[in-house]
Amino acid sequence: MKLFFKIVLLISVIHLNSGLSKAAIDSTTLNSSNITGNISLNSNTVYLMKGFNYIRNNSTITIAPGTVILGDFETKGTLIIQRGSKIYANGTSSNPIIFTSEKPKGQRNTGDWGGIIILGRSSINTSSGADSAEIEGFGPGLGPVYGGQPVINNDSSGVLRYVRIEFPGVNLTGTAGNEINGLTMGGVGSRTVIENVQVSYCGDDAFEFFGGNVNCKYLIAYKSLDDDFDCDNGYRGKIQFGLSVKDKDIADVSQSNGWEIDNNNNSPANYNSPRTSPIFSNITMVGPYETSGTPVNSLHQRGGHLRRNSLPKIYNSIVMGYRVGFRFDASGVWNASTGDTIQIRNTIMAGNLRLADTNAASSFSPTSWLLTGSYSNNAYQSNAEAGLTSPFNIYPDPSGSNVNNWVPTGSSPALTGSSFANPNLAGFETVNFRGGFGTTNWSQGWSQFDPKNYVLPVSVRSIEGIVPVDFVLSQNYPNPFNPTTKIRFETPVSGNVKLSIYDISGKELAILINGRLNTGAYEYQWNASNYPSGVYFYRLVVSSSNPLETAGFSKTMKMTLLK
Repeated sequence: MKLFFKIVLLISVIHLNSGLSKAAIDSTTLNSSNITGNISLNSNTVYLMKGFNYIRNNSTITIAPGTVILGDFETKGTLIIQRGSKIYANGTSSNPIIFTSEKPKGQRNTGDWGGIIILGRSSINTSSGADSAEIEGFGPGLGPVYGGQPVINNDSSGVLRYVRIEFPGVNLTGTAGNEINGLTMGGVGSRTVIENVQVSYCGDDAFEFFGGNVNCKYLIAYKSLDDDFDCDNGYRGKIQFGLSVKDKDIADVSQSNGWEIDNNNNSPANYNSPRTSPIFSNITMVGPYETSGTPVNSLHQRGGHLRRNSLPKIYNSIVMGYRVGFRFDASGVWNASTGDTIQIRNTIMAGNLRLADTNAASSFSPTSWLLTGSYSNNAYQSNAEAGLTSPFNIYPDPSGSNVNNWVPTGSSPALTGSSFANPNLAGFETVNFRGGFGTTNWSQGWSQFDPKNYVLPVSVRSIEGIVPVDFVLSQNYPNPFNPTTKIRFETPVSGNVKLSIYDISGKELAILINGRLNTGAYEYQWNASNYPSGVYFYRLVVSSSNPLETAGFSKTMKMTLLK
């Protein structure tokens, strides 16, 4: 009998020491699905997304903070939000929502899966004059439609906030220029919220806007194959605070640029309206040339390729390290420049092998135009003169979510020189600095600049071998801690579990878990790298699925963060 109990005890210890399992994998919810009712994805489950998944018929997909969605490599998993439907992917700085490759660390690569496509009813233009179009990336007659009637310029397609999109972007048609991008937006309206979104290692454009007037803030394009901010078909939104970083060895056969801005795909371009006229402010655009002698893929070209009668406005930005800073492509663009309907103002251009060029047969000098005194642009010979911390320190990828490479140093000219007096900048946030960053790094906490090698977060792990008989909330371990600690709890009932973090004033800082869990023991590892030292509280609330049989549970405990 003693031997029997020793064996049972040994088995229990083995379970306790080795039984931390990954969250469940759901490969059915997003499996080439046509979703016509509201659905929710929770952070307690990892989702494998296969094939084309359509959110249709005015339906909504809601994705909880901290949720991980893996794009299937074989079927190029893609999420498509059709006109009238919505996505609410509202992550947090400490719990971003992650769309990434299904492959393990060290094996992830550019173009492992499809991407995210959002379609709305804001107005667009086309080369044919039609008011609607099929989104690119599908074969002829197969693509879902954007724009069209009724026109709803203040359309809402939902919220994307604190979202990472890693290794997307594929060409499924075999036709150049007809690919699925990282985040594709077609006719997306002004009430849609796009903030704090990072697209990394995309197999085509990081962000592409086909018409519409959605406004965006805090965008990161990291090591995309093609362009980083591609604007077409009448896009006229406002974008403030952005970062674009190129890898010297990663470039596309169609030539890779920072901005690529067209009125539509007609060549020669036409003047169909609404004209493509985006307004950018506070963008840091880092090309592949650290020095003029850096060996760079010859397909890398321009910080900004302005063409086909587009009317972009760029203010308070930094364009550095490109073969050419800006190309003014064809007479429509240089006529608009001399007519002041294209504007580049208060912008730093540093370390570009050539400041600007044009293919227009005219006397227009893009270099002289950019250096017009009243435009308050600055041109520097070297990248170092822009005064950023270490903008080319990306070989290998910098690890962690606290990367300050693109923050200005104390003597940087980027810390001053901005202007928001231009009427086109009405509604923009007024700051003193130029480029994407001032002294505060808004990418901290939620971004990831080493997506090939990091271990994917699993928000909550179940502990095998324990059958709870009562509710338990254990003291976090270690305590005090810096910066991570583990919180373990047990629930003898199935039901909704909410685990939250509070500061000493009682303010809720983060929701770590808020979803249904089955009976069992669980452990959550909290990363407090984005929080200062101090006393914090964690609170567990469990609501039973059957309150008539089992009462709920609530308990709060204290922990200390020492940095």
